Amino acid sequence: MKEISIRPVWGIHEPGGRPLPARIIELLVQVSESGSLLLAARALGLSYRRAWDLVREGEEHFGAALLVMERGRGSTLTELGTRIVWADKRIRARLQPILETMASELSEELRNALREAPAALRLHASHGFAIERLIERLGHEGLQLHISYASCSAAAAALREGECDMVGMHLPLGPLQDMALQHYRPWLQGMALTLVDIAQRRQGLMVQRGNPKEVFSLADLTRPQVRFINRQAGSGSRLLLEGLLAQQGIDATRIAGFEQGEYTHSAVAAYVASGMADVGFGLEPPARHFKLDFVPIATERYFLLCRDDVLPTPAAQKVLAVLRDPSFQSVLSQLPGYDPACAGVVMPLAQAYPALGEVRRRASARRPAGAGQSPAAVAGNVQPNAHPWRKPE
Repeated sequence: MKEISIRPVWGIHEPGGRPLPARIIELLVQVSESGSLLLAARALGLSYRRAWDLVREGEEHFGAALLVMERGRGSTLTELGTRIVWADKRIRARLQPILETMASELSEELRNALREAPAALRLHASHGFAIERLIERLGHEGLQLHISYASCSAAAAALREGECDMVGMHLPLGPLQDMALQHYRPWLQGMALTLVDIAQRRQGLMVQRGNPKEVFSLADLTRPQVRFINRQAGSGSRLLLEGLLAQQGIDATRIAGFEQGEYTHSAVAAYVASGMADVGFGLEPPARHFKLDFVPIATERYFLLCRDDVLPTPAAQKVLAVLRDPSFQSVLSQLPGYDPACAGVVMPLAQAYPALGEVRRRASARRPAGAGQSPAAVAGNVQPNAHPWRKPE
């Protein structure tokens, strides 16, 4: 079995000139984490002299300092060095799920070319930290997965069209639950589906350390001096936020930056941590990772969905075994804002969400809106004005 990994590499250069070596960027990232050029060099397997040479080369390239060295105080980045490091972090945070999806697709093509058995389970999922840990554990246990990170809408469409075996989705708890179900109903109604719980998790506001803009509620986002960064249109988190705003009677057009979106929770956190925004909406783990403060706003349920006939397969049973493993649940419980108390609990989708069960019993032979379209087309067709909790404009 061959697996493919893809890592982003970016460079800086004058038009027609020699690019800045990528190793310099890696070195600056390590200095930002360790506070020491010596420790950064060791982490990259470089001699201290070679590390110094790289720093000098970078400073000659820019004509400006990248590091400040103080005896007894280690190494600190200059403003230029800091901006380069944050650019690298934002690139990686934004591209990670895209590159993982591409790597999985290429691995599947390689297996086909080598006449190896195809992946045992095709999983399309909204990117999150519990599902990321689950995929890692399943890989370590030898289960071949074909992974595609996608919005909840695109994942649900793929499940309906038979393009995957299992999907990872999330829905809010509380009053917004039924309104969110309205959005996904076209792809879920009329199907015999089983739900497998993973965890409950918190979504909220990621703010700068110390919360200098004093953002404690969604209403605070409308203040003129507050810069906001959103998730991309069509994502489950964006739908949740729009529902919360509508519920509280807050006009999204009054939020500076509302239409600017990132494709991952980590990218939102990196955007805020780099100083390009004051606040973003997303999950708690990336906020803590980037040393941001977090204001909880909503709790939601992250779960897997599969057709009833998929659940008895060896691959699906392996997923259940991992979710029910106390050691894995301990891993999930260490994620800030995650509660895996119900991990591995299985129930019919109609039991978990009776509103969908009622639709299933009433469903006619007519295919629902969105059926027959590719997941990409479905994702592209999600329009802000079509959300069930918005009044027509």
